[in-house]
Amino acid sequence: MSKTFIIEAVMLAVHGQLMLPSKPVTYLIPYTTIQELYELHSSSEPIMLETEDDGFVKQMIGELIAFFEESFNKKKIEKALSMPWGKSPPLPINEHVTLQIVFAIDNEAYGDQFDPIETELILTAIKEKAELLTDQFDFIERLVEFAIPVEAFDVEDFEFAVEGDNQV
Repeated sequence: MSKTFIIEAVMLAVHGQLMLPSKPVTYLIPYTTIQELYELHSSSEPIMLETEDDGFVKQMIGELIAFFEESFNKKKIEKALSMPWGKSPPLPINEHVTLQIVFAIDNEAYGDQFDPIETELILTAIKEKAELLTDQFDFIERLVEFAIPVEAFDVEDFEFAVEGDNQV
């Protein structure tokens, strides 16, 4: 059975280990975070501290954008965009990784403490009863501080999250 995580699209480009899990995983990705890929890819602002790493990550972002723009995948994504909280049919990446795009809607429920993307991640995690995966420790701290009813893991704990029975 596949383990489900809520994640930002850019995380797949930045953290290569997420594409090679020990067990099958499904990543639910809010559509807004796919749109963010285009901004990150074309921006002159570095994503990573090291120039070599930054170039590699921007290349991976380009490959991810190309994957989402493939006509078959694009049609699946457009299907999700037809209604709020719509989910695309599965987009398989490899034998262990499947993506699904969610047309998440920011209803400003957590707008005072979290930015719109974070709010979409939270609401998607709550709606899907799935765990959140992030590399932003301050985001995890705020989730705990404000008692947000989701389980979140740092990407450094990815294998633990995949292996464990941590269902919320």
